[in-house]
Amino acid sequence: MSKEFRILSPTAILGYGFPESSFQAGLARDPHIIAVDAGSTDPGPYYLGAGKSFTNRAFVKRDLKYMIKAGLERRIPVIIGTAGGSGAKPHVDWCQSIIEEIAEEESLVFRLGIIYSDIQKEVVQQALQDNKIESLACVPQLTQKDIEDSTYIVAQMGIEPVQKALNQQCEVILCGRCYDPAVFAALPVMQGFDKGLAYHLGKIVECAAIAATPGSGSDSVLGILTEDSFILEPLSNVRKFTKESTAAHTLYEKSDPYHLPGPGGEINLENCTFTEIGDGRVEVKGSQFIETPQYMVKLEGAKKSGYRTICIAGTRDPIMIEQIDSILSTIKSNIAELCQKENIHGEIFFHLYGKNGVMGVMEPKKQTDCHEVAILMEALGKTETEAETLCSITRSTLLHYGYENRISTAGNLAFPFSPSDINMGEMFEFSIYHLMPIENQDLFPVLIKEIGE
Repeated sequence: MSKEFRILSPTAILGYGFPESSFQAGLARDPHIIAVDAGSTDPGPYYLGAGKSFTNRAFVKRDLKYMIKAGLERRIPVIIGTAGGSGAKPHVDWCQSIIEEIAEEESLVFRLGIIYSDIQKEVVQQALQDNKIESLACVPQLTQKDIEDSTYIVAQMGIEPVQKALNQQCEVILCGRCYDPAVFAALPVMQGFDKGLAYHLGKIVECAAIAATPGSGSDSVLGILTEDSFILEPLSNVRKFTKESTAAHTLYEKSDPYHLPGPGGEINLENCTFTEIGDGRVEVKGSQFIETPQYMVKLEGAKKSGYRTICIAGTRDPIMIEQIDSILSTIKSNIAELCQKENIHGEIFFHLYGKNGVMGVMEPKKQTDCHEVAILMEALGKTETEAETLCSITRSTLLHYGYENRISTAGNLAFPFSPSDINMGEMFEFSIYHLMPIENQDLFPVLIKEIGE
Protein backbone atom coordinates (compact mmCIF):
# COMPACT_ATOMS: atom_id res chain seq x y z
CA MET A 1 0.00 0.00 0.00
CA SER A 2 1.29 3.46 -0.87
CA LYS A 3 1.95 5.76 2.06
CA GLU A 4 -0.74 8.24 1.08
CA PHE A 5 -3.64 8.66 -1.30
CA ARG A 6 -4.45 12.15 -2.57
CA ILE A 7 -7.96 13.22 -3.61
CA LEU A 8 -8.69 16.43 -5.50
CA SER A 9 -12.21 17.73 -4.85
CA PRO A 10 -12.78 20.71 -7.20
CA THR A 11 -16.15 21.98 -5.94
CA ALA A 12 -18.98 21.17 -3.56
CA ILE A 13 -21.43 20.38 -6.37
CA LEU A 14 -20.62 20.00 -10.04
CA GLY A 15 -21.64 23.26 -11.69
CA TYR A 16 -20.89 25.47 -8.68
CA GLY A 17 -17.59 26.45 -10.29
CA PHE A 18 -14.07 26.78 -8.83
CA PRO A 19 -11.07 29.09 -9.30
CA GLU A 20 -8.68 27.75 -11.93
CA SER A 21 -5.76 28.70 -9.66
CA SER A 22 -7.03 26.43 -6.85
CA PHE A 23 -7.65 23.58 -9.26
CA GLN A 24 -4.15 23.90 -10.72
CA ALA A 25 -2.69 23.98 -7.21
CA GLY A 26 -4.45 20.71 -6.55
CA LEU A 27 -3.09 19.16 -9.74
CA ALA A 28 0.40 20.24 -8.70
CA ARG A 29 0.01 17.98 -5.65
CA ASP A 30 -0.21 14.98 -8.01
CA PRO A 31 -3.63 13.62 -6.97
CA HIS A 32 -4.61 9.98 -7.48
CA ILE A 33 -8.22 10.81 -8.41
CA ILE A 34 -10.42 13.79 -9.22
CA ALA A 35 -13.88 13.31 -7.76
CA VAL A 36 -16.96 15.46 -7.33
CA ASP A 37 -20.43 15.18 -5.89
CA ALA A 38 -23.01 16.49 -8.35
CA GLY A 39 -26.25 16.43 -6.40
CA SER A 40 -28.33 16.45 -3.27
CA THR A 41 -31.91 16.28 -2.01
CA ASP A 42 -31.39 19.71 -0.41
CA PRO A 43 -33.13 21.66 -3.24
CA GLY A 44 -36.29 19.66 -2.57
CA PRO A 45 -38.34 17.09 -4.45
CA TYR A 46 -39.06 19.03 -7.64
CA TYR A 47 -35.83 18.18 -9.44
CA LEU A 48 -36.10 14.46 -8.79
CA GLY A 49 -39.80 14.37 -9.61
CA ALA A 50 -39.45 16.45 -12.79
CA GLY A 51 -36.23 14.80 -13.97
CA LYS A 52 -34.45 18.16 -14.23
CA SER A 53 -31.10 19.46 -12.99
CA PHE A 54 -30.85 22.22 -10.40
CA THR A 55 -27.39 23.21 -11.68
CA ASN A 56 -26.71 25.23 -14.81
CA ARG A 57 -25.64 23.32 -17.91
CA ALA A 58 -23.00 25.86 -18.96
CA PHE A 59 -21.19 25.68 -15.64
CA VAL A 60 -21.52 21.91 -15.35
CA LYS A 61 -19.83 21.73 -18.74
CA ARG A 62 -17.18 24.23 -17.67
CA ASP A 63 -16.32 22.25 -14.53
CA LEU A 64 -16.33 18.90 -16.33
CA LYS A 65 -14.03 20.17 -19.09
CA TYR A 66 -11.33 21.07 -16.57
CA MET A 67 -11.75 17.81 -14.66
CA ILE A 68 -11.88 15.37 -17.58
CA LYS A 69 -8.99 16.91 -19.51
CA ALA A 70 -6.82 16.94 -16.38
CA GLY A 71 -7.74 13.37 -15.47
CA LEU A 72 -6.97 11.99 -18.91
CA GLU A 73 -3.69 13.90 -19.16
CA ARG A 74 -2.54 12.47 -15.82
CA ARG A 75 -4.10 9.02 -16.33
CA ILE A 76 -6.13 9.25 -13.11
CA PRO A 77 -9.86 8.48 -12.75
CA VAL A 78 -12.49 11.19 -12.81
CA ILE A 79 -15.56 10.17 -10.79
CA ILE A 80 -18.91 12.01 -10.67
CA GLY A 81 -21.59 11.16 -8.10
CA THR A 82 -25.34 11.85 -8.25
CA ALA A 83 -25.27 13.13 -11.82
CA GLY A 84 -27.59 15.94 -12.79
CA GLY A 85 -28.48 16.82 -9.21
CA SER A 86 -30.81 13.93 -8.34
CA GLY A 87 -29.25 10.92 -10.05
CA ALA A 88 -32.23 9.42 -11.89
CA LYS A 89 -31.87 8.28 -15.49
CA PRO A 90 -32.86 11.65 -17.05
CA HIS A 91 -30.22 13.36 -14.90
CA VAL A 92 -27.53 10.82 -15.79
CA ASP A 93 -28.38 11.04 -19.49
CA TRP A 94 -28.27 14.84 -19.32
CA CYS A 95 -24.79 14.78 -17.79
CA GLN A 96 -23.63 12.08 -20.20
CA SER A 97 -24.60 14.28 -23.15
CA ILE A 98 -22.42 17.07 -21.73
CA ILE A 99 -19.48 14.70 -21.31
CA GLU A 100 -19.83 13.46 -24.89
CA GLU A 101 -20.09 17.05 -26.14
CA ILE A 102 -16.83 17.92 -24.39
CA ALA A 103 -15.16 14.80 -25.80
CA GLU A 104 -16.16 15.72 -29.33
CA GLU A 105 -15.06 19.34 -29.01
CA GLU A 106 -11.72 18.44 -27.40
CA SER A 107 -11.06 15.26 -29.46
CA LEU A 108 -10.86 13.13 -26.31
CA VAL A 109 -10.80 9.34 -26.24
CA PHE A 110 -11.63 7.45 -23.05
CA ARG A 111 -13.67 4.69 -21.47
CA LEU A 112 -16.82 5.97 -19.76
CA GLY A 113 -18.51 3.95 -17.04
CA ILE A 114 -22.17 4.77 -16.44
CA ILE A 115 -23.85 3.48 -13.29
CA TYR A 116 -27.61 3.89 -13.07
CA SER A 117 -29.32 3.89 -9.69
CA ASP A 118 -32.97 3.76 -10.81
CA ILE A 119 -35.01 1.13 -9.00
CA GLN A 120 -37.95 -0.54 -10.71
CA LYS A 121 -41.26 -0.02 -8.95
CA GLU A 122 -41.84 -3.78 -8.92
CA VAL A 123 -38.69 -4.27 -6.84
CA VAL A 124 -39.85 -1.76 -4.22
CA GLN A 125 -43.40 -3.13 -4.25
CA GLN A 126 -42.11 -6.65 -3.61
CA ALA A 127 -39.91 -5.45 -0.76
CA LEU A 128 -42.92 -3.64 0.73
CA GLN A 129 -45.04 -6.77 0.49
CA ASP A 130 -42.26 -8.72 2.21
CA ASN A 131 -42.18 -6.15 5.06
CA LYS A 132 -38.59 -5.22 4.24
CA ILE A 133 -39.05 -1.47 3.86
CA GLU A 134 -38.10 0.70 6.86
CA SER A 135 -39.19 4.30 7.35
CA LEU A 136 -36.61 6.91 8.29
CA ALA A 137 -37.25 9.20 11.26
CA CYS A 138 -40.41 11.34 10.91
CA VAL A 139 -41.30 9.63 7.59
CA PRO A 140 -44.70 7.88 7.23
CA GLN A 141 -44.87 4.21 6.33
CA LEU A 142 -44.56 3.52 2.63
CA THR A 143 -47.68 2.55 0.68
CA GLN A 144 -48.25 0.91 -2.68
CA LYS A 145 -49.83 4.16 -3.90
CA ASP A 146 -46.69 6.12 -2.96
CA ILE A 147 -44.68 3.77 -5.16
CA GLU A 148 -47.15 3.94 -8.05
CA ASP A 149 -47.35 7.75 -7.93
CA SER A 150 -43.57 8.28 -7.94
CA THR A 151 -42.18 9.52 -11.24
CA TYR A 152 -38.64 8.31 -10.49
CA ILE A 153 -37.22 6.11 -7.73
CA VAL A 154 -33.49 5.97 -7.03
CA ALA A 155 -31.33 4.27 -4.42
CA GLN A 156 -28.12 5.61 -2.94
CA MET A 157 -25.28 3.36 -4.13
CA GLY A 158 -22.18 2.79 -2.04
CA ILE A 159 -18.59 2.24 -3.12
CA GLU A 160 -19.10 -1.24 -4.63
CA PRO A 161 -20.55 -0.23 -8.04
CA VAL A 162 -17.87 2.45 -8.40
CA GLN A 163 -15.20 -0.13 -7.63
CA LYS A 164 -16.68 -2.42 -10.29
CA ALA A 165 -16.34 0.36 -12.86
CA LEU A 166 -12.77 1.03 -11.74
CA ASN A 167 -11.95 -2.66 -12.12
CA GLN A 168 -13.15 -2.42 -15.71
CA GLN A 169 -10.58 0.33 -16.39
CA CYS A 170 -13.11 3.13 -16.71
CA GLU A 171 -11.31 6.47 -16.91
CA VAL A 172 -14.42 8.59 -16.32
CA ILE A 173 -17.22 7.24 -14.13
CA LEU A 174 -20.68 8.80 -14.13
CA CYS A 175 -22.93 7.67 -11.26
CA GLY A 176 -26.62 7.99 -10.64
CA ARG A 177 -27.76 8.67 -7.07
CA CYS A 178 -24.74 8.02 -4.92
CA TYR A 179 -23.88 8.15 -1.24
CA ASP A 180 -21.90 11.38 -1.17
CA PRO A 181 -18.55 10.00 0.11
CA ALA A 182 -18.59 6.93 -2.15
CA VAL A 183 -16.95 8.53 -5.19
CA PHE A 184 -14.05 9.68 -3.02
CA ALA A 185 -13.64 6.49 -0.97
CA ALA A 186 -14.06 3.77 -3.62
CA LEU A 187 -10.52 3.70 -5.05
CA PRO A 188 -8.52 4.18 -1.82
CA VAL A 189 -10.53 1.42 -0.11
CA MET A 190 -9.74 -0.83 -3.10
CA GLN A 191 -6.06 -0.08 -2.48
CA GLY A 192 -6.25 -1.08 1.17
CA PHE A 193 -6.80 2.21 2.96
CA ASP A 194 -9.04 2.20 6.01
CA LYS A 195 -12.73 2.39 5.10
CA GLY A 196 -13.70 4.54 8.09
CA LEU A 197 -11.05 7.16 7.33
CA ALA A 198 -11.81 7.06 3.59
CA TYR A 199 -15.54 7.50 4.12
CA HIS A 200 -15.08 10.29 6.68
CA LEU A 201 -12.65 12.12 4.41
CA GLY A 202 -15.14 11.73 1.56
CA LYS A 203 -17.92 13.10 3.75
CA ILE A 204 -15.90 16.29 4.25
CA VAL A 205 -14.35 16.86 0.82
CA GLU A 206 -17.63 16.18 -0.98
CA CYS A 207 -18.44 19.68 0.25
CA ALA A 208 -15.07 20.95 -1.03
CA ALA A 209 -14.00 24.03 0.97
CA ILE A 210 -17.18 24.41 3.01
CA ALA A 211 -15.40 22.90 6.03
CA ALA A 212 -12.55 25.43 5.71
CA THR A 213 -12.61 28.96 7.04
CA PRO A 214 -13.84 31.08 5.42
CA GLY A 215 -15.94 28.32 3.95
CA SER A 216 -16.86 28.05 0.29
CA GLY A 217 -18.70 25.55 -1.85
CA SER A 218 -16.97 26.97 -4.93
CA ASP A 219 -13.33 26.29 -4.18
CA SER A 220 -11.07 23.24 -4.45
CA VAL A 221 -9.45 21.24 -1.64
CA LEU A 222 -7.11 18.30 -1.32
CA GLY A 223 -7.77 15.29 0.92
CA ILE A 224 -4.83 13.06 1.82
CA LEU A 225 -5.33 9.57 3.24
CA THR A 226 -2.53 7.96 5.23
CA GLU A 227 -2.38 4.60 6.99
CA ASP A 228 -3.93 5.89 10.22
CA SER A 229 -5.31 9.37 9.46
CA PHE A 230 -6.34 11.83 6.80
CA ILE A 231 -5.27 15.40 6.17
CA LEU A 232 -7.31 18.29 4.78
CA GLU A 233 -5.34 20.82 2.77
CA PRO A 234 -6.66 24.13 1.37
CA LEU A 235 -5.70 25.02 -2.18
CA SER A 236 -6.29 28.76 -1.86
CA ASN A 237 -4.24 31.11 0.29
CA VAL A 238 -7.41 32.85 1.48
CA ARG A 239 -8.62 29.69 3.31
CA LYS A 240 -7.43 27.37 6.01
CA PHE A 241 -8.76 24.37 7.87
CA THR A 242 -8.97 24.62 11.64
CA LYS A 243 -9.90 21.94 14.12
CA GLU A 244 -13.04 23.92 14.93
CA SER A 245 -14.15 24.36 11.32
CA THR A 246 -13.44 20.70 10.53
CA ALA A 247 -15.16 19.33 13.61
CA ALA A 248 -18.11 21.69 13.07
CA HIS A 249 -18.68 20.06 9.70
CA THR A 250 -19.95 16.96 11.52
CA LEU A 251 -22.99 19.10 12.42
CA TYR A 252 -23.67 19.88 8.77
CA GLU A 253 -26.65 17.93 7.38
CA LYS A 254 -26.36 15.47 10.26
CA SER A 255 -28.96 14.32 12.77
CA ASP A 256 -26.18 12.81 14.90
CA PRO A 257 -22.60 14.16 14.77
CA TYR A 258 -21.12 10.86 15.98
CA HIS A 259 -22.93 8.32 13.79
CA LEU A 260 -23.29 8.91 10.04
CA PRO A 261 -25.33 6.12 8.40
CA GLY A 262 -24.83 5.08 4.80
CA PRO A 263 -25.06 2.05 2.53
CA GLY A 264 -23.96 -1.06 4.42
CA GLY A 265 -23.01 0.63 7.67
CA GLU A 266 -22.19 3.85 9.46
CA ILE A 267 -19.22 6.13 10.03
CA ASN A 268 -18.50 6.18 13.78
CA LEU A 269 -16.79 9.34 15.02
CA GLU A 270 -16.95 8.74 18.78
CA ASN A 271 -13.14 8.45 19.03
CA CYS A 272 -12.31 11.05 16.38
CA THR A 273 -9.61 13.68 16.94
CA PHE A 274 -8.84 16.86 15.00
CA THR A 275 -5.34 18.35 15.09
CA GLU A 276 -3.98 21.45 13.38
CA ILE A 277 -0.61 20.63 11.76
CA GLY A 278 0.29 23.99 10.22
CA ASP A 279 -0.12 25.70 6.85
CA GLY A 280 -3.90 25.68 7.26
CA ARG A 281 -4.05 21.87 7.41
CA VAL A 282 -5.90 19.60 9.82
CA GLU A 283 -5.20 15.93 10.53
CA VAL A 284 -8.08 13.66 11.55
CA LYS A 285 -7.72 10.31 13.32
CA GLY A 286 -9.98 7.71 14.91
CA SER A 287 -12.78 7.49 12.29
CA GLN A 288 -14.29 4.02 12.01
CA PHE A 289 -16.72 2.29 9.67
CA ILE A 290 -19.10 -0.12 11.39
CA GLU A 291 -20.86 -2.55 9.07
CA THR A 292 -24.53 -3.31 9.66
CA PRO A 293 -25.80 -6.93 9.70
CA GLN A 294 -27.97 -6.17 6.67
CA TYR A 295 -26.79 -4.04 3.74
CA MET A 296 -29.39 -1.27 3.46
CA VAL A 297 -29.78 1.44 0.83
CA LYS A 298 -31.83 4.61 1.04
CA LEU A 299 -34.61 4.94 -1.51
CA GLU A 300 -35.71 8.35 -2.77
CA GLY A 301 -38.81 9.07 -4.81
CA ALA A 302 -40.98 12.05 -5.65
CA LYS A 303 -44.53 12.39 -6.87
CA LYS A 304 -46.51 15.18 -8.48
CA SER A 305 -48.85 16.82 -5.98
CA GLY A 306 -50.36 19.70 -7.92
CA TYR A 307 -49.43 23.19 -9.14
CA ARG A 308 -48.10 26.32 -7.47
CA THR A 309 -48.54 30.04 -8.21
CA ILE A 310 -46.97 32.75 -6.06
CA CYS A 311 -47.21 36.48 -5.60
CA ILE A 312 -44.70 38.71 -3.80
CA ALA A 313 -45.79 41.99 -2.26
CA GLY A 314 -44.67 44.35 0.47
CA THR A 315 -46.24 46.64 3.03
CA ARG A 316 -44.81 49.51 5.04
CA ASP A 317 -48.01 50.51 6.80
CA PRO A 318 -47.37 50.21 10.59
CA ILE A 319 -51.12 49.88 11.20
CA MET A 320 -51.30 46.88 8.89
CA ILE A 321 -48.09 45.33 10.19
CA GLU A 322 -49.30 45.56 13.77
CA GLN A 323 -52.35 43.40 13.00
CA ILE A 324 -50.96 41.40 10.05
CA ASP A 325 -51.58 37.97 11.61
CA SER A 326 -55.27 38.61 12.22
CA ILE A 327 -55.65 40.22 8.78
CA LEU A 328 -54.18 37.20 6.99
CA SER A 329 -56.18 34.78 9.13
CA THR A 330 -59.41 36.52 8.23
CA ILE A 331 -58.53 36.66 4.54
CA LYS A 332 -57.64 32.99 4.55
CA SER A 333 -61.02 32.11 6.08
CA ASN A 334 -62.91 34.33 3.64
CA ILE A 335 -61.14 32.84 0.64
CA ALA A 336 -61.69 29.28 1.87
CA GLU A 337 -65.43 29.96 2.09
CA LEU A 338 -65.49 31.55 -1.37
CA CYS A 339 -63.53 28.69 -2.93
CA GLN A 340 -65.82 26.12 -1.39
CA LYS A 341 -68.85 27.78 -2.97
CA GLU A 342 -67.09 28.04 -6.34
CA ASN A 343 -65.73 24.47 -6.17
CA ILE A 344 -62.10 25.62 -6.31
CA HIS A 345 -59.73 23.15 -4.64
CA GLY A 346 -56.47 24.35 -3.16
CA GLU A 347 -54.62 25.95 -0.27
CA ILE A 348 -53.12 29.34 0.41
CA PHE A 349 -50.07 30.02 2.56
CA PHE A 350 -48.59 33.34 3.67
CA HIS A 351 -44.87 33.76 4.38
CA LEU A 352 -43.94 36.99 6.16
CA TYR A 353 -40.33 37.96 5.50
CA GLY A 354 -39.23 40.52 8.05
CA LYS A 355 -41.39 38.90 10.71
CA ASN A 356 -41.10 35.09 10.66
CA GLY A 357 -40.70 34.13 7.01
CA VAL A 358 -37.83 31.73 7.68
CA MET A 359 -39.06 29.81 10.73
CA GLY A 360 -42.80 30.44 10.59
CA VAL A 361 -44.66 29.30 13.69
CA MET A 362 -41.37 28.07 15.20
CA GLU A 363 -39.94 31.60 15.32
CA PRO A 364 -39.10 32.21 19.01
CA LYS A 365 -39.26 36.01 18.69
CA LYS A 366 -43.00 36.56 18.66
CA GLN A 367 -42.94 40.35 18.64
CA THR A 368 -41.35 42.36 15.87
CA ASP A 369 -40.55 46.03 15.51
CA CYS A 370 -39.97 45.86 11.77
CA HIS A 371 -41.01 48.84 9.68
CA GLU A 372 -41.77 46.80 6.53
CA VAL A 373 -42.78 43.23 5.69
CA ALA A 374 -42.56 41.20 2.50
CA ILE A 375 -45.60 38.98 2.00
CA LEU A 376 -45.12 35.89 -0.12
CA MET A 377 -48.50 34.46 -1.14
CA GLU A 378 -48.29 30.79 -2.11
CA ALA A 379 -51.31 29.22 -3.81
CA LEU A 380 -51.45 25.45 -4.29
CA GLY A 381 -54.03 23.79 -6.52
CA LYS A 382 -54.76 20.39 -8.00
CA THR A 383 -54.74 22.01 -11.43
CA GLU A 384 -52.77 24.90 -12.88
CA THR A 385 -55.96 26.93 -13.30
CA GLU A 386 -56.96 26.42 -9.67
CA ALA A 387 -53.56 27.57 -8.43
CA GLU A 388 -53.67 30.68 -10.63
CA THR A 389 -57.26 31.48 -9.61
CA LEU A 390 -56.53 31.06 -5.93
CA CYS A 391 -53.45 33.28 -6.10
CA SER A 392 -55.32 35.97 -8.03
CA ILE A 393 -58.25 36.16 -5.63
CA THR A 394 -55.90 36.14 -2.62
CA ARG A 395 -53.80 38.95 -4.03
CA SER A 396 -56.79 41.15 -4.91
CA THR A 397 -58.51 40.51 -1.58
CA LEU A 398 -55.43 41.44 0.43
CA LEU A 399 -54.72 44.46 -1.77
CA HIS A 400 -58.03 46.13 -0.92
CA TYR A 401 -58.83 44.59 2.46
CA GLY A 402 -60.27 47.19 4.87
CA TYR A 403 -58.55 46.46 8.15
CA GLU A 404 -59.25 48.38 11.33
CA ASN A 405 -57.92 51.97 11.48
CA ARG A 406 -56.75 51.89 7.88
CA ILE A 407 -56.16 55.40 6.51
CA SER A 408 -55.17 54.93 2.88
CA THR A 409 -57.72 53.34 0.54
CA ALA A 410 -55.53 53.25 -2.59
CA GLY A 411 -54.21 49.78 -1.79
CA ASN A 412 -52.36 47.96 0.96
CA LEU A 413 -49.54 46.38 -1.06
CA ALA A 414 -46.48 47.35 -3.08
CA PHE A 415 -45.65 44.94 -5.92
CA PRO A 416 -42.03 44.67 -7.09
CA PHE A 417 -42.97 42.89 -10.31
CA SER A 418 -45.53 43.14 -13.08
CA PRO A 419 -47.09 40.72 -13.74
CA SER A 420 -47.53 40.21 -10.05
CA ASP A 421 -48.51 36.53 -10.15
CA ILE A 422 -45.79 33.99 -10.97
CA ASN A 423 -46.77 30.57 -12.26
CA MET A 424 -44.33 28.07 -10.70
CA GLY A 425 -45.70 25.12 -12.64
CA GLU A 426 -45.81 21.54 -11.38
CA MET A 427 -45.28 20.86 -7.70
CA PHE A 428 -43.73 17.69 -6.29
CA GLU A 429 -43.34 16.15 -2.86
CA PHE A 430 -41.12 13.37 -1.59
CA SER A 431 -43.11 10.15 -1.72
CA ILE A 432 -40.32 7.73 -0.82
CA TYR A 433 -37.59 8.35 1.74
CA HIS A 434 -37.10 4.86 3.12
CA LEU A 435 -34.55 2.10 3.62
CA MET A 436 -34.51 -1.18 1.70
CA PRO A 437 -32.21 -4.18 2.21
CA ILE A 438 -30.32 -5.59 -0.78
CA GLU A 439 -28.60 -8.94 -1.15
CA ASN A 440 -26.13 -7.88 -3.86
CA GLN A 441 -25.13 -4.94 -6.05
CA ASP A 442 -27.04 -6.06 -9.16
CA LEU A 443 -29.39 -3.10 -8.73
CA PHE A 444 -26.54 -0.85 -9.91
CA PRO A 445 -25.39 -2.13 -13.33
CA VAL A 446 -22.28 -0.64 -14.94
CA LEU A 447 -22.61 0.31 -18.60
CA ILE A 448 -19.32 0.73 -20.49
CA LYS A 449 -19.10 3.14 -23.41
CA GLU A 450 -16.01 3.90 -25.47
CA ILE A 451 -15.98 7.64 -26.11
CA GLY A 452 -14.23 9.15 -29.12
CA GLU A 453 -13.43 5.94 -30.97
